[in-house]
Amino acid sequence: MPQLNKLRTALPGGPGGNTAAPPSARLRTALTVFFALDGFLFAGWVVRIPAIKHQTGASATTLGLALLGVSAGAVVTMMLTGRLCRRFGSHPVTVVCGVLLSLSIALPAQTRSALALGLVLLVFGAAYGGMNVAMNSAAVDLVAALGRPVMPGFHAAFSLGGMIGAGLGGLVAGGLSPATHLLILTGVGLLVTAVAGPVLLRHPAPRPPAEAGAGAGAGAAQARRPSGRARRLVLLFGLIALCTAYGEGALADWGALHLEQDLHAHPGVAAAGYSLFALAMTAGRLSGTALLERLGQTRTLVVGGATAAVGMLLGSLAPTTWPALLGFAVTGLGLANIFPVAVGRAGELAGPGGVAAASTLGYGGMLLGPPAIGFLTDWFSLPVALTTVALLATAAAALGYGVRNATHPPVA
Repeated sequence: MPQLNKLRTALPGGPGGNTAAPPSARLRTALTVFFALDGFLFAGWVVRIPAIKHQTGASATTLGLALLGVSAGAVVTMMLTGRLCRRFGSHPVTVVCGVLLSLSIALPAQTRSALALGLVLLVFGAAYGGMNVAMNSAAVDLVAALGRPVMPGFHAAFSLGGMIGAGLGGLVAGGLSPATHLLILTGVGLLVTAVAGPVLLRHPAPRPPAEAGAGAGAGAAQARRPSGRARRLVLLFGLIALCTAYGEGALADWGALHLEQDLHAHPGVAAAGYSLFALAMTAGRLSGTALLERLGQTRTLVVGGATAAVGMLLGSLAPTTWPALLGFAVTGLGLANIFPVAVGRAGELAGPGGVAAASTLGYGGMLLGPPAIGFLTDWFSLPVALTTVALLATAAAALGYGVRNATHPPVA
């Protein structure tokens, strides 16, 4: 089996090969590390939000406005990062954003007002959004070169990194100040980037054999000039990502409240609701490659959306706690691979610009979910509001079926 792997990766490089680890294997490991680092750092920041709220003296309203800095910074830089990836390559941009994210995570703990917090969160959000686009663009290139649907594995690393970051953050929250904790995260981030970054810098983004045979000019032309049809397909895949991220944002902010307020669950059980959802999503992503190889992309999107819809109907409308928790877990399994597939397909169709567009729409869905649930709760009730997650999961399944014949369209 090792010999077969060596042969497979040596073919593009010419006869003979060598006994060193294939560049694609090293690139896959390095990219996986960056995905995990991204989730780890972001979760580490999130668990310190209550302490930083107290430190800045912010009210709930002013804290909410300050937190919009993360979203604003991310959305603004996502499209810019697509252009930077086309010009400089996704690998160098990933490494630079890794450094910036590691440095900027220490800034919120140095603020003493909501205004200052919002300003530094613009910087943090810009680095976070840029890193997400750059590393997803790099992953799309590698997936195409490998010829295997391994994109969910990268997103599983992000989820695992987030779970570890949140868990460790919760453990040290009582003993370390936010400034000390986030400064340690800066050190960890810079160390990890220093170890994994050189691998990305040494090896350019691989190209699939067909594109390599056509010459660099053809691939570059496709990246620069996607056709009108390609742009429309990217928009549809972005909407699929939005539908998925809407549910993720809604459950993160409202799931525990639903369990405690509507189903009278113990606070500890209620808090475990989102953890169960996140764990199920991670498990789903870890098995995503095998699922995609067995079912294909269209069936994965359709089955995933339908599964999430059924799970969320159970989670939102169940009369007792335990069926609701089961519904949360089923929802996580259903949503797990929709976002990776959607972003990956957008990247295949339009390069880094497609990744940027789909990621921006997806991130918008995560921003849209919590306030939309809040408004609908005021008008109806929280259980009814949460059924919109099922509605959008169904929409993702329908859109996934609608783009079943999407292929690489000709460039404009």
